[in-house]
Amino acid sequence: MSITNRRTFMLQVVVGGSAIAATKAMAQAAPQVADTDANAVSLGYKSDASKVDAKKYPAHKATQHCGNCALFQGKATDAAGPCPLFPGKQVSSKGWCSAYQPKAA
Repeated sequence: MSITNRRTFMLQVVVGGSAIAATKAMAQAAPQVADTDANAVSLGYKSDASKVDAKKYPAHKATQHCGNCALFQGKATDAAGPCPLFPGKQVSSKGWCSAYQPKAA
């Protein structure tokens, strides 16, 4: 392996590592879904599950929140995380929407 090839390889490793780190940082900085977002309104999303309209959503229970929903893609201890219903945004782990499905035990 010549010196030029080693230099090229090392440069590619540094650039590739930087790109991965930047992508991860951008994913973590995703904005949070607003209760007024059009998709959020259509799903009855509230960032605080205690503020869900019980008359409009009688199936909602106090123990249901995004943090224990099967669609929530964050960790159980995260304050917010991604949800496939809101691409590019994060939902509050204390939130709720009408698409709630309990995580499998």
